[in-house]
Amino acid sequence: MGETRKIAAILVSDVVGYSRLAGAEEERTLARLRALRSDLIDPVISVHHGRVVKRTGDGSIIEFRSVVNAVRCAIELQNSMVERNAGLPAERRIEFRVGVHLGDVVEESDGDLMGDGVNIAARLQGIARPGGVCLSEDAYRQVKGRLDLAVTDLGPTHLKNIAEPIRVYSLEVGAPAEAKFASETRSPTPQTSALPSNKLSGLAPLAAAIGALLILIAGGAWWFLGANRPAAVASNALPPLAAQRFSIVVLPFANLSGDPTQDYLADALTDELTTDLARLPDTFVIARNTAFTYKGKPVDAKAIGKDLGVRYVLEGSVQPSGDRVRVNAQLIDAGSGAHLWADQFDAARAGLLDTQDEIVTRLARALDIQLTEVEAARIKRTPAANPTAEDLALRCVASVLVGRYAGNEAQAGYDLCKQALALDPNNVRALTYSSVEFRDSMADVEQADAKVSKALALDPNYADAHVAKAWLLWRQRRLDEAIVEDERALALNPAFLDAYVNMGLVYRTLGRFEESLGFFDRAIRRSPNDPAVSASYAIKAGDHIALKQYDQALESARRSIAISPNYALAHWYLITALVQTGQDSQAHEALRRYLALSGVPATVAALKQETAKYVNERDDPRYVEKWEQLVESLRNAGLPEK
Repeated sequence: MGETRKIAAILVSDVVGYSRLAGAEEERTLARLRALRSDLIDPVISVHHGRVVKRTGDGSIIEFRSVVNAVRCAIELQNSMVERNAGLPAERRIEFRVGVHLGDVVEESDGDLMGDGVNIAARLQGIARPGGVCLSEDAYRQVKGRLDLAVTDLGPTHLKNIAEPIRVYSLEVGAPAEAKFASETRSPTPQTSALPSNKLSGLAPLAAAIGALLILIAGGAWWFLGANRPAAVASNALPPLAAQRFSIVVLPFANLSGDPTQDYLADALTDELTTDLARLPDTFVIARNTAFTYKGKPVDAKAIGKDLGVRYVLEGSVQPSGDRVRVNAQLIDAGSGAHLWADQFDAARAGLLDTQDEIVTRLARALDIQLTEVEAARIKRTPAANPTAEDLALRCVASVLVGRYAGNEAQAGYDLCKQALALDPNNVRALTYSSVEFRDSMADVEQADAKVSKALALDPNYADAHVAKAWLLWRQRRLDEAIVEDERALALNPAFLDAYVNMGLVYRTLGRFEESLGFFDRAIRRSPNDPAVSASYAIKAGDHIALKQYDQALESARRSIAISPNYALAHWYLITALVQTGQDSQAHEALRRYLALSGVPATVAALKQETAKYVNERDDPRYVEKWEQLVESLRNAGLPEK
């Protein structure tokens, strides 16, 4: 078969300053590029139906079915790179320029593309800003009116080796245009009614309808790091990123039943909405861990938007009565505080998921998101067989999370999961969360693994179970399998904070500290006010130490300690970084403060015993060396031997 001509959407990308990056650290730069391709670039291209025509060293030529797909792919990649580069010095950031053109190309028998369509896209890439996207007029015409980004018309532009000037448009990724809504703004519906409150026995059918709920392992992912976490966290000091096109936080829906023990039902709907919105293309949704720090507090949408770097705030209420349930929802512009959309939904108790789907559909319509994308984002859920067991499982999850996996509150939750499994041994939620109770010994891990594996066999679309499985695989050092489970969890719920944390733990265990940092940066961005964010900063400090980035290590360790002053791991890394930079007096003082903490390893022997829990004989030597360096640094700072 010979060559054929066709019209195609072509995207060309290239790394900014690749020669400089490779000249400074060639091996590390190549490793980072390979990781970016496997972890980010190729999956995003696949999601947007692209075909990689060829790779040109540090660049790529990609064909898409439409310009819309090409531009969405470019925007998602550039936004993701902002997150990946967060915290890195400018000289070490990998940034891309991207050009997109719609034009005539020649496809050869081997699938290669040639012609002006490819050449123009390549020249557009060359004039794009670092982190930016340039479109030809032909490409821009296809997406005009569909973009909610600032666009600069560069006018007719002479491109190298292109005969005629091409009109060029530059997309300002991360700089939103003025919001446009598909319908006129409606007045918010009041969130009160004369509906009477109900009894627990009547809520079981409603609980059966609620789908994937709450995030597993908010503490389990850092189970091995200790339990000294603060009850609440102030906004972390990192400046918020520019709000993306559709960036949103779903605040905890209010429970208007008059019975505070029924909060878990409203919380479940909140989590479902968070998950469904996160699946929509080109969205950024704050994780539930941070969203729930606003529970029960007055809503100041403008302050929340500034704090979290989001454009919209969704809030609402749930009020069940008899065999019906009323849900109110309203969308607020975080920039102006204006109420942009509101609606009220009345449904049968057993149809709450239908209500949730309807909320997302109407909200998407208000924001001019194509409804085909909403449909594509939905995941088939396995309904609960026993409504009473599902109600008990929901209560179990709420108690475990409130108790942070330990103590009387969490134990009460585990007991509820046992009751749920007694009624329904196949309850997926109860199987998953009951696996968290015992995880100290490898025998416990095997028992927990059996429960989680059964949950996944029953419902392979339950993201919580995938994260639980990933954490157990990490404990067993089946690291490649753990990555697969976390990636599946993120495909099901891109706002799943703990999947990012798990991935960071896995990559640092593999000795791939650069990639580990990227995942913890993304976790912090997704949930900056998370009560456990101190752990992310502490682990980042350890990664920076392994990379000999001691200034960044000191900053991350101090951030962690500022949030959670009793967090031993952060103190270990602070002392290590001070010793490694020759700041002996400061290291001695940091050690003095550490030894004043209650219950920490106070001798080298005790520290060795504690850190041995985190190391496996199959671990990467670089990971093992990091822990050995930590022990030696604390010894040099003056930690007594015995």
